[in-house]
Amino acid sequence: MERTADTRSLGELFSDLSRETATLVRQEVALAKTELTRNLARMGRHGALIAGGVVLTHAGLLAMVAGVVLVLVRVGVAPWVAALVAGGAIVASGYALIQRGITALRRDQLTPQATVETLKENAEWVKNQVR
Repeated sequence: MERTADTRSLGELFSDLSRETATLVRQEVALAKTELTRNLARMGRHGALIAGGVVLTHAGLLAMVAGVVLVLVRVGVAPWVAALVAGGAIVASGYALIQRGITALRRDQLTPQATVETLKENAEWVKNQVR
Protein backbone atom coordinates (compact mmCIF):
# COMPACT_ATOMS: atom_id res chain seq x y z
CA MET A 1 0.00 0.00 0.00
CA GLU A 2 1.45 3.34 -1.01
CA ARG A 3 1.11 6.29 1.36
CA THR A 4 0.90 9.87 0.20
CA ALA A 5 2.41 12.76 2.10
CA ASP A 6 -0.01 14.49 4.44
CA THR A 7 0.44 18.25 4.70
CA ARG A 8 -1.69 18.65 7.82
CA SER A 9 0.02 19.77 11.00
CA LEU A 10 0.31 17.50 14.02
CA GLY A 11 -2.38 19.55 15.77
CA GLU A 12 -4.74 19.11 12.83
CA LEU A 13 -4.06 15.38 12.72
CA PHE A 14 -4.83 14.99 16.44
CA SER A 15 -7.93 17.16 16.05
CA ASP A 16 -9.17 14.98 13.18
CA LEU A 17 -8.37 11.81 15.11
CA SER A 18 -10.19 13.13 18.16
CA ARG A 19 -13.27 14.10 16.14
CA GLU A 20 -13.37 10.79 14.25
CA THR A 21 -12.88 8.82 17.47
CA ALA A 22 -15.78 10.69 19.12
CA THR A 23 -17.98 9.97 16.11
CA LEU A 24 -16.95 6.34 16.20
CA VAL A 25 -17.76 6.03 19.90
CA ARG A 26 -21.21 7.60 19.37
CA GLN A 27 -21.91 5.17 16.52
CA GLU A 28 -20.78 2.22 18.63
CA VAL A 29 -23.06 3.27 21.49
CA ALA A 30 -25.99 3.56 19.08
CA LEU A 31 -25.24 0.11 17.64
CA ALA A 32 -24.98 -1.41 21.12
CA LYS A 33 -28.33 0.13 22.12
CA THR A 34 -30.03 -1.21 19.01
CA GLU A 35 -28.57 -4.67 19.46
CA LEU A 36 -29.37 -4.86 23.16
CA THR A 37 -32.94 -3.69 22.57
CA ARG A 38 -33.46 -6.38 19.92
CA ASN A 39 -31.93 -9.09 22.13
CA LEU A 40 -33.94 -8.06 25.19
CA ALA A 41 -37.16 -8.10 23.16
CA ARG A 42 -36.40 -11.65 22.01
CA MET A 43 -35.65 -12.73 25.57
CA GLY A 44 -38.90 -11.13 26.68
CA ARG A 45 -40.78 -13.33 24.23
CA HIS A 46 -39.03 -16.40 25.62
CA GLY A 47 -39.88 -15.24 29.12
CA ALA A 48 -43.51 -15.05 28.02
CA LEU A 49 -43.27 -18.71 26.97
CA ILE A 50 -42.04 -19.57 30.45
CA ALA A 51 -44.81 -17.53 32.07
CA GLY A 52 -47.39 -19.18 29.81
CA GLY A 53 -46.06 -22.57 30.83
CA VAL A 54 -46.32 -21.66 34.49
CA VAL A 55 -49.88 -20.38 34.11
CA LEU A 56 -50.95 -23.48 32.18
CA THR A 57 -49.28 -25.74 34.70
CA HIS A 58 -51.08 -24.01 37.53
CA ALA A 59 -54.44 -24.11 35.79
CA GLY A 60 -53.92 -27.76 34.94
CA LEU A 61 -52.97 -28.50 38.50
CA LEU A 62 -56.18 -26.99 39.78
CA ALA A 63 -58.66 -28.28 37.22
CA MET A 64 -57.39 -31.58 35.92
CA VAL A 65 -56.01 -32.96 39.14
CA ALA A 66 -59.37 -32.57 40.79
CA GLY A 67 -61.14 -34.33 37.94
CA VAL A 68 -58.63 -37.16 37.61
CA VAL A 69 -58.49 -37.69 41.35
CA LEU A 70 -62.26 -38.03 41.46
CA VAL A 71 -62.20 -40.57 38.62
CA LEU A 72 -59.43 -42.61 40.24
CA VAL A 73 -61.18 -42.59 43.60
CA ARG A 74 -64.35 -43.72 41.87
CA VAL A 75 -62.56 -46.77 40.39
CA GLY A 76 -61.18 -47.75 43.78
CA VAL A 77 -57.77 -46.05 44.10
CA ALA A 78 -56.95 -44.53 47.46
CA PRO A 79 -57.54 -40.76 47.35
CA TRP A 80 -53.93 -39.84 48.20
CA VAL A 81 -52.54 -42.13 45.47
CA ALA A 82 -55.01 -40.74 42.96
CA ALA A 83 -53.94 -37.18 43.83
CA LEU A 84 -50.23 -38.03 43.40
CA VAL A 85 -50.71 -39.73 40.03
CA ALA A 86 -52.87 -36.99 38.54
CA GLY A 87 -50.73 -34.17 39.93
CA GLY A 88 -47.51 -35.73 38.66
CA ALA A 89 -48.83 -36.00 35.11
CA ILE A 90 -50.00 -32.39 35.00
CA VAL A 91 -46.80 -31.02 36.55
CA ALA A 92 -44.72 -32.96 33.99
CA SER A 93 -46.60 -31.26 31.14
CA GLY A 94 -46.04 -27.81 32.62
CA TYR A 95 -42.40 -28.59 33.29
CA ALA A 96 -41.92 -29.46 29.62
CA LEU A 97 -43.25 -26.02 28.59
CA ILE A 98 -41.01 -24.25 31.09
CA GLN A 99 -37.96 -26.17 29.86
CA ARG A 100 -38.77 -25.19 26.27
CA GLY A 101 -38.70 -21.52 27.23
CA ILE A 102 -35.48 -21.88 29.25
CA THR A 103 -33.78 -23.68 26.35
CA ALA A 104 -34.78 -20.87 24.01
CA LEU A 105 -33.39 -18.28 26.45
CA ARG A 106 -30.06 -20.08 26.69
CA ARG A 107 -29.81 -20.30 22.90
CA ASP A 108 -30.10 -16.53 22.49
CA GLN A 109 -27.21 -14.31 23.41
CA LEU A 110 -27.55 -10.92 25.02
CA THR A 111 -24.03 -9.94 23.98
CA PRO A 112 -24.11 -7.33 21.20
CA GLN A 113 -21.98 -9.33 18.74
CA ALA A 114 -21.96 -6.73 15.96
CA THR A 115 -20.78 -4.09 18.42
CA VAL A 116 -17.97 -6.33 19.66
CA GLU A 117 -16.83 -6.98 16.10
CA THR A 118 -16.89 -3.33 15.10
CA LEU A 119 -15.02 -2.37 18.26
CA LYS A 120 -12.26 -4.76 17.25
CA GLU A 121 -12.21 -3.30 13.75
CA ASN A 122 -12.18 0.22 15.15
CA ALA A 123 -9.27 -0.55 17.46
CA GLU A 124 -7.33 -1.79 14.46
CA TRP A 125 -8.27 1.33 12.49
CA VAL A 126 -7.06 3.60 15.33
CA LYS A 127 -3.76 1.69 15.48
CA ASN A 128 -3.29 2.22 11.74
CA GLN A 129 -4.12 5.93 12.02
CA VAL A 130 -1.59 6.51 14.80
CA ARG A 131 1.26 4.87 12.86
